[in-house]
Amino acid sequence: MTEQGVRWTADQVLALAPDVASRKAGSKLGTAGPWSETGSGEGTVWGLCKGSGSRPYQTVVDLVGGSGPAYKCSCPSRKFPCKHALGLLLLWAGDDGSVPSPAQPPEWAGQWLSGRRGRTAGERAPAREASATGPADPEAARRRAERRAERVTAGTAELEQRLADLLRGGLSSAEQSGYGLWDEMAARMVDAQAPGLASRIRELGAIPASGAGWPARLLEECALLHLLDQAWLRRDGLPDALAATVRSRLGLPASPDGPRVRDRWLVLAQYDTVDPKLTTRRIWLHGAESGRTRLLLSYGAAGRAPELALPTGLVLDAELSVHPGAGQSRATLGERFAPPAPATFRPPGVTTAEAVAGYGEALRDDPWLESVPVTLDRVVPVPDGDRWQLADADTDAALPLSRGARARSGLWRLVAVSGGAPVKVFGECGHRGFTPLTVWPQGAGEAVTLC
Repeated sequence: MTEQGVRWTADQVLALAPDVASRKAGSKLGTAGPWSETGSGEGTVWGLCKGSGSRPYQTVVDLVGGSGPAYKCSCPSRKFPCKHALGLLLLWAGDDGSVPSPAQPPEWAGQWLSGRRGRTAGERAPAREASATGPADPEAARRRAERRAERVTAGTAELEQRLADLLRGGLSSAEQSGYGLWDEMAARMVDAQAPGLASRIRELGAIPASGAGWPARLLEECALLHLLDQAWLRRDGLPDALAATVRSRLGLPASPDGPRVRDRWLVLAQYDTVDPKLTTRRIWLHGAESGRTRLLLSYGAAGRAPELALPTGLVLDAELSVHPGAGQSRATLGERFAPPAPATFRPPGVTTAEAVAGYGEALRDDPWLESVPVTLDRVVPVPDGDRWQLADADTDAALPLSRGARARSGLWRLVAVSGGAPVKVFGECGHRGFTPLTVWPQGAGEAVTLC
């Protein structure tokens, strides 16, 4: 593997920061002053950073990684990447000669790199063998699956009874009960080993406080829960793809079953959602040759960023394997063949009308789908009363922005990048509207993240 010809941008480096404080601290270290013995080569960047102690911090970044860039620093920070790794990458991204390339890593960096890539190769071989041969004990796996299915069935049957009681007593009782009703129901679904159901139930608790029209929205969500319950209870009569979708929506684990697809995958967007127990990172990729848009999910314990980090605007030469399910976009990242490099292409786009039609078609395969990934071409952000929408530059159609999108600072970045001119926007299109995540200006400008 050779050093990539084009370095990352500062925005792509800062997108790796686990929080705002790390971003600010790393930016201060992105100059040559505190650094010595820097270098880069073979997909690696290293250097010594002067700190408050007598010995400088040894910092090394593996740009190839196993599941994303990996970091090693002798500082005591528990953040990944730490401010020293961010500063080193910013210095490297500046491409002003402060980080010589190509160069040979020092012994301390080379040892860590060899050990890490050796472990990655060692883990990849058993994983490939396991995927080819199946589980070591198929009978034990079958018994575990049967026991879990029994618990899920009992949980869905209980949920059906609770939904019936709720509707029989009237939806006003949900407003009076507050979150307690839903938290207790969600806990029962966790006990039944159906975390997907538990997650959907917790979200219901916020609907009674969501403003006018909440009873209709609550009824819609209860209907979708009922549909999911019934789909599970009648799963033996469903087509295989739809049955796999039902299992996925319930939160049952499933390994990727599709063939590995090697492509040049453009990182369209990356963002995190946080709850009290878990941080979930969503990364959208678009294949240059396959034309497919895929989703990578990565998880971290509460307060810690997930390991996988792929800044927007980079391209991966890598393999992906798709998970089972009708219309499933989730995939698992496999072998990577080169360090991430800045993109030389943009994803194709559609009109707002085509985006809405695409979401409707996707609902036929997955009725519980909240949104689909969409790239809109030649749209202009325009106000609509106290709301905003993306209007087609060449037609009279428009797509409203979701409430969450209107509350984010990314809306104003979108408006600033557009300046009233048509732009290309990637985001998620669903029944709540369109949530923009990345925008490309007219001409040859680079992608700007909005999340």
